[in-house]
Amino acid sequence: MALTSEATTVWTGDLKSGTGNVTLDSSTAAEFPVTWQARAVGTPNTTNPEELLGAAHSACFSMALANGLSAAGHVPDSIQTTAAITFEAGVGVVGSHLLVSAKIPGLTEEEFVAFAEDAKANCPISKALAGIPITIEAELA
Repeated sequence: MALTSEATTVWTGDLKSGTGNVTLDSSTAAEFPVTWQARAVGTPNTTNPEELLGAAHSACFSMALANGLSAAGHVPDSIQTTAAITFEAGVGVVGSHLLVSAKIPGLTEEEFVAFAEDAKANCPISKALAGIPITIEAELA
């Protein structure tokens, strides 16, 4: 069965001076302010679509990696993934860089990198981001 998740943004004003508010509707877990300033140059305490995309990519990748490792008999103690999404004004999203560190008993660094590369290629969010470069740095903690 397919699951559809929803989020809503209400925007007021023009692009450069306007403001928005993003609500995670399905989970009701959070509400976030968004602005062009936060997207183009960064603003403290204000998110942007790329940060939210990074959250989705890091969570999806971590879940795919845990699944692949566990299916091969290597249950991870922990996986920490950061997804750095780069946005260039006038161009758009130009890349996602995954930085992953994990504690996995009985696995070599080379084996871990192979599992990480597979998760990078096959997690659903990576597949949705097929139009941009996705890079990865993976190491055992």
